[in-house]
Amino acid sequence: MIFSNCYEVLKRRKTRPVWVGKVQVGGSAPVVVQSMTNTDTRDVTATVAQVKELTAAGCEIVRVAIPDIRAVEVLAEIKKQISIPLVADIHFDYRLALAALRSGADGLRLNPGNINDTGKIGLIAQEAKARKVPIRVGVNAGSLEKGLLPPSGAPTAEAMVKSALHQIKLLEDNGFKEIKVSLKASDVPLTLKAYQLLAKEVDYPFHVGVTASGVARAGIVKSAVGIGTLLAQGIGDTVRVSLTDDPVEEVKVAYEILKALGLRVRGIELISCPTCGRTQVNLMQMVEEVEQRLAGIDVPLKIAVMGCAVNGPGEASYADLGIAAGRGGGLLFRKGKVIRRVPENELVEELVREVLNWTS
Repeated sequence: MIFSNCYEVLKRRKTRPVWVGKVQVGGSAPVVVQSMTNTDTRDVTATVAQVKELTAAGCEIVRVAIPDIRAVEVLAEIKKQISIPLVADIHFDYRLALAALRSGADGLRLNPGNINDTGKIGLIAQEAKARKVPIRVGVNAGSLEKGLLPPSGAPTAEAMVKSALHQIKLLEDNGFKEIKVSLKASDVPLTLKAYQLLAKEVDYPFHVGVTASGVARAGIVKSAVGIGTLLAQGIGDTVRVSLTDDPVEEVKVAYEILKALGLRVRGIELISCPTCGRTQVNLMQMVEEVEQRLAGIDVPLKIAVMGCAVNGPGEASYADLGIAAGRGGGLLFRKGKVIRRVPENELVEELVREVLNWTS
């Protein structure tokens, strides 16, 4: 995979580096994209297949659910067949965390809302420390410790931060500092406030996201606003977009958020105009075809598909390559300069050919 990293454009919060397998999170590393499988982890074939699809899309760390000991037992087999770090997602039973570490997990996610016993956390910390495996303190607004909730029962940012700080202290008391932290809620303002508050307290890297964000449009919007706002403020070292969808879509959306902020670029950035009364072609169809045909390209390029042969090249002069379509024909341009005129029914084909020649 080819990436263009320009994360220095935004001033990022200084964090200590943590290594998940061979992937650095925090410190001077670019923002890392991750996702979580939605297969039954115990189904090795299905889980490995999905991880490979995620990897091809640009996923750099993958997390799997560990509901029982059978899921732990197959971790080693899954890990043998994939090429990115594997994180075990643990709830309720500390013994699953210990077993996952012994099975070779590259990282753990613990929920302080349901694993917070001092002795049990100590055992996990000692095992993780011996194996040099990081732990994510994964606070979730929907599963906070009841003693932290206000009388109303509604979670607050302050309660989320208190939960995180408590488990961080338990880990630190055991000499463990290979820590990442997340504070997720389905409510965007609550999520933002929690991360902003904790950023003033610790220098551990943050895993950022909006949990249970929803399906398609609503989920993408909430994730873009929540994750994008934090990243624009310099907060966030790794991201997971949570959608009720194919996890591959989570990875694609994550990169679009990072592209919009100039933090990471992977593959084609497609630019297209919103159309207006001057548009005389089926621009949406053209855009969809270009997007589909160039989906497998890793080289970072800006490609424009514009619906006006008069203003298109000028409006997208920053694009590496593009077409500006009009009735009957259009222009093929590079960096705002017209290369040649092309018949309308050949515009997409000519653009794709130029892109493939550029990237070959």
